[in-house]
Amino acid sequence: MKFELTKVETVDINQPLAEERQGEVLNIPASEIVAPFNGKHYYIESYGCAMNFSDSEIVASILNDNGYRITKDLEKADAIFLNTCSIREKAEDRIRKRLSDFKKLKKNKKAAKIGVLGCMAERLKDKLLVQEKLVDIVCGPDAYRDLPNLLSDADEGQKAVNVLLSREETYAEINPVRLDGNGVTAFISIMRGCDNMCSFCVVPFTRGRERSRSAFSIIAEAKDLVDKGYKEVTLLGQNVDSYKWTNPETKQTVNFANLLEMTAEVNRDMRVRFSTSHPKDMTDEVLYVIARNENVCNYIHLPVQSGNSRVLDLMNRTYDREWYKGRIDAAKRIIPDCSISSDIICGFCSETEEEHQDTLSIMEYAKYSHSYMYFYSERPGTLAARKYEDDIPENVKKRRLSEVIDLQQKHSLENNQKCVGQTYKVLVEKFSKRSDNDLKGRNDHNRSIVFPKGNAKKGDYVNVKITHCTARSLFGNIVE
Repeated sequence: MKFELTKVETVDINQPLAEERQGEVLNIPASEIVAPFNGKHYYIESYGCAMNFSDSEIVASILNDNGYRITKDLEKADAIFLNTCSIREKAEDRIRKRLSDFKKLKKNKKAAKIGVLGCMAERLKDKLLVQEKLVDIVCGPDAYRDLPNLLSDADEGQKAVNVLLSREETYAEINPVRLDGNGVTAFISIMRGCDNMCSFCVVPFTRGRERSRSAFSIIAEAKDLVDKGYKEVTLLGQNVDSYKWTNPETKQTVNFANLLEMTAEVNRDMRVRFSTSHPKDMTDEVLYVIARNENVCNYIHLPVQSGNSRVLDLMNRTYDREWYKGRIDAAKRIIPDCSISSDIICGFCSETEEEHQDTLSIMEYAKYSHSYMYFYSERPGTLAARKYEDDIPENVKKRRLSEVIDLQQKHSLENNQKCVGQTYKVLVEKFSKRSDNDLKGRNDHNRSIVFPKGNAKKGDYVNVKITHCTARSLFGNIVE
């Protein structure tokens, strides 16, 4: 069919379409600075998922346009921000400790204001501001436009708070400042919030209801990144498969399959990835878009969470074990060369040993390339916290998690061993952590590959023949 972007521009749409990071200090390239300097610096650390890091780039753009300058030097900062994650108790504990460190620093630099951004800000605003007095500014994910005003309020000695959630805010027209990136890969946020209400998850409460960005703004951002020399974009959302935007002129609806194909068509030398998918919404239409577009990576992150249908029902995942297996089957049928990863929670409320074995068996069925694996951490305010008893002892949770990790290590190694002797097209992203003589990049399947640099440089595509591997990485040499 034809999808009409405007009254004159058309795009062919043919029907046959969660890594956690912590404490990264971000910086702005000098080329991104445009507004006159107002004399004040800010420092920002980001924690959690890719969405948080994408949000930090929005924050940087807003502050940059208001004359603030970013710094990596805490002693130089007039404002110190933590963009926070609230998905697990451990993440909150880590951030709380960091805030305590900042409070000690503030005694020596009384002018500095401390602010919490993101999910933890919305959830713990009163505790952080009033009870523990750890911060001066609290700003939720939908209130970043208000940060200059909040900074002004804090400078006048007021406690500055805005955690209002929005049904409209998407920051669509804000051009994110790429923070200390490699100039090769970038995130594009296509939607905000989540409507799924999984019983273990705080995201619907901290990020609000689901809303999709204009397809116009997403494609414009992708084109801008190509013009700046970027070679790969990742479309981001809590559940990208539920993306839906209606063109106000033509009244036609763009779904995620449409958007994915439109992004792929921006430039065929630009790779396209996406994260995260929800099994209930992953359609064959999306899979066919991946299959027929070479620059859309053959990689899907499809969180299972549990392999047992009763536990999945308690989690309010709205699919069962057989449905999930059907999505795995469809992905492997339509994209035979597809790599699949997952999220797994061990020890959810009332999970039995037999149900834990169902999770291990679905891992055997899917043979994930990698997984993000955790034991259950009750989050206040969620349906699970209100309705279910967190009754699995921590030592049992940890033992089950250890079994899941061991099995995933086995599968990751087996998958990587199949790559030895194969040659892959690799996008060079950076130097290897171990040596400046080696480069590191990823292939189409999101596998990390390390190789001697030769004459290659960041942003190049090179062919690498794999010589050996570990469970985490592939190693090889550049070939013609």
